[in-house]
Amino acid sequence: MSGLVDKVVVVTGAAKGTGRVHCQRFADEGANVIALDTVELADGLQGTATLVRDRGRRCVAATADVRDAEGVSAAIDAAVGELGRLDVVVANAGVHTGGAPVWELTDETWQHTLDINLTGVWHTVKSAVPHIGEGGGSVVIISSTNGLRGTANTAHYTASKHALVGLARTLANELGQRSIRVNTVHPGAVATPMVLNEATFRRLCPDVPNPTAADAAEVLKARNLLPVPWVDPVDIANAVVFLASDEGRYITGTQLVVDAGLTQKV
Repeated sequence: MSGLVDKVVVVTGAAKGTGRVHCQRFADEGANVIALDTVELADGLQGTATLVRDRGRRCVAATADVRDAEGVSAAIDAAVGELGRLDVVVANAGVHTGGAPVWELTDETWQHTLDINLTGVWHTVKSAVPHIGEGGGSVVIISSTNGLRGTANTAHYTASKHALVGLARTLANELGQRSIRVNTVHPGAVATPMVLNEATFRRLCPDVPNPTAADAAEVLKARNLLPVPWVDPVDIANAVVFLASDEGRYITGTQLVVDAGLTQKV
């Protein structure tokens, strides 16, 4: 894809999973990367940085918790100072904690999810956007299919991901005259530890003793239009890179869904 060579992209939640793949794909396209994640995942961040550098690109691995506005701002300021510019923001960091009916959710579960999934994105964009230059750029916010529809027992997660759509639409209006485009990406089930774990298998297959990934795959495949249980992290990264590239130069304020048809199945 064109227009990304020597650009600089910041990716939050970059130490593992889809965030790491975002960094790799941008490096494949010739971009340099600011990889941001928590200090607890510093080793994973270094692994991401190595993967970027192995592709011949520069990478600054910075630690900050997206809930900490000052920490995020300081980390991005320092990294941009080192790399000299910023063109793309990928607000990827998020959590999906165990759910329950609304009246059974604890205050702690609700607040923890909103603090990371919503306020953390706000902190990221607020800190990063002032660094984007006169040539414009792109902000890509990772939402979810739960940002487009409701799902039982996920009020905390669903509310946070719906709110990101409103945030992105507002930002698109605020930043358009600066040639900064803002869009959301909405993954369905993705083959990462957020989906491929025992707790999720038990939730999807409550009547199966000791359910496996294969058991969960059958349930998830039945939910999709396409005959697959999940998409791969690179499928999400490809969508993000497209929105950040010149191929997406007139796309802003939109929601790009990558879900194998989950949200469209009747």
